[in-house]
Amino acid sequence: MSDLKDRLRTDLTTAIKARDDLRSSTLRMVLTAITNAEVAGKQSKQLTDEDVIGVLSAEAKKRREAADAFHDAGRTESAAKEKAEAEVIADYLPEQLTEQEIADLVTSAIAQTGAADDGMRAMGKVMGVVQPQVKGRADGGAVAAEVRRQLG
Repeated sequence: MSDLKDRLRTDLTTAIKARDDLRSSTLRMVLTAITNAEVAGKQSKQLTDEDVIGVLSAEAKKRREAADAFHDAGRTESAAKEKAEAEVIADYLPEQLTEQEIADLVTSAIAQTGAADDGMRAMGKVMGVVQPQVKGRADGGAVAAEVRRQLG
C-alpha cells in the first residue's frame, strides 16, 4: 500500500476525532476515489504513490472547475466549499510549478524534440515529453497553453 494512502487514512482518523467536518468529508471523498481507481478495470490493483497523486490531481481539478462554475452561477457558498475542499486536497499534492518553471520545461522539451520548426503540428510530441515531468505538479491546461504559446 502506498505511503500517501496511509497518510490520508491517518489524517482522516485525526480529522474525525477533531470533529473537522470539512477535512474529514474531503478525505473520505478522496479515499473513495482512490478505492474506485484501484478496483476499476478488469482486475483490482494497488496504487503507487504516483498513481494516488494522479487521483488527487484529478479530484483537485474537479473542485477548481466546480468552484468556477458555482461562482459564475452566483452560488458563492457552494463555490467557497469547493475551494476549501481543493485546498485540503492541495495539502497532499507536490508543490505546484510556477509559470516560469513550466515555460522552462516546455522550452527544453521543444529543443529536445526539435519541434521548433514544425509549429503546432508538433504539439503532441512536445506534450508527450512534458507531461511525465509535470504530472501532479501542474495543470495540464496551463501546460498545453504554454506549449501553444511557444509553438505558435
